[in-house]
Amino acid sequence: MNENQKIVLDVEERPNPGKWLTLSIQHLFAMFGATVLVPFLVGLSPGVALISSGLGTLAYLLITKGRIPAYLGSSFAFIAPILAAKSLGGPQAAMMGSFLAGIVYGIVALLISKLGLKWLTRILPPIVVGPVIMVIGLGLAGTAVDMAMYKNPGAENLVYSNTHFMVALATLAITIICSIYFKGFLGMVPILAGIVGGYIIAVFAGLVDFQKVIDAPFFQMPDFFIPFVDYTPSFSWEIVSIMVPVALVTLAEHTGDQMVLSKVVGRNFIEKPGLHRSILGDGVATVIASMLGGPPNTTYGENIGVLAITRVYSVFVIAGAAVLAVTFGFIGKITALIGSIPSAVMGGVSILLFGIIASSGLRMLIDNKVDLGNKRNLVISSVILVIGVGGAFVKVSDEVSLSGMALAAIVGVVLNLVLPGREESEGNQNLFEEEQSSKSEVA
Repeated sequence: MNENQKIVLDVEERPNPGKWLTLSIQHLFAMFGATVLVPFLVGLSPGVALISSGLGTLAYLLITKGRIPAYLGSSFAFIAPILAAKSLGGPQAAMMGSFLAGIVYGIVALLISKLGLKWLTRILPPIVVGPVIMVIGLGLAGTAVDMAMYKNPGAENLVYSNTHFMVALATLAITIICSIYFKGFLGMVPILAGIVGGYIIAVFAGLVDFQKVIDAPFFQMPDFFIPFVDYTPSFSWEIVSIMVPVALVTLAEHTGDQMVLSKVVGRNFIEKPGLHRSILGDGVATVIASMLGGPPNTTYGENIGVLAITRVYSVFVIAGAAVLAVTFGFIGKITALIGSIPSAVMGGVSILLFGIIASSGLRMLIDNKVDLGNKRNLVISSVILVIGVGGAFVKVSDEVSLSGMALAAIVGVVLNLVLPGREESEGNQNLFEEEQSSKSEVA
């Protein structure tokens, strides 16, 4: 009861217009830096990413019956798969892969609604998901460092630049300082603060070209990439092998986010409106993004942090942020300004962000009390890490290959299912164990 008295705005409460706008802008800032960073890294339109995140969030709120205050933004887990898909078949291949990932979410949501959660627990325990999440972060480490150190990241002949590296390190320092030492607004948006601070430093270092910002119109149509309009979709098993295994891993991440959100708000969202609705909302948001040319969407921990700090749980505030994101996507000056951010600035922020992704996998192992002194657990985690980070691949055919994170996830699932001693080694490894305890707490 005391917790309820501390709530500023509950889930169904609507704030007055002035407060509504202010609170929604705060959520917009919380997701903005990370949401535009993903398309920047994979060569997609930041404006489209903003629009697809806003539309995806609105769809999510409708599917979950307006009961879960969650904002959806660009997923970092799909950065490497999107780059791999683009290298194979261009942006149309990446969009087809994103579409298929969204369909996987829908299938899993249907299975959960019919069969419950135990089957998913068996396939994706923390001893598999934790190391795979670490692979996601560590596999992107080279991308972050290249962006930070070189004038031309991604080129065949890299050109080192002290200026770029110093700007990247300054951006990283600002992000860390805001994250650790600031408690108010800056403490909630360290990524955005780092990008803004790094951008200002980059201006003085002569790394920013404002001409495109000056030439851009105030309102403009974003660079949508729509199937059957801009390209003809084509199915490929190789794209399936790249994207689908990642979707399975992000499902476990999504469930973890729902547990955290349930604790923050004081309601059991896994039970009501149900995890199947939440996962379906994620899937529909990802399908919407793939239809527009944006990256896959996922629930954002940054915005859950805002909920925890402000104790404002209103879905109307989240919906307001989504509408603002869609509006921003049509403002040409904003899209051009995002495009003018030097790669060194994004590299500096990415060093921390990708490291946090890797560390969150480690945290999953710790939080679920996974015993790495157990030989079985040690074998599974070790094999996943080396296969994933080492870039191992298996050629199934001339057109289909399994590589990197996808191969690591599949090998991890297989090892967990076939190695003896699963019951003895698990301990408290059930990602969904808190479902039952949270039911009693809420009751």
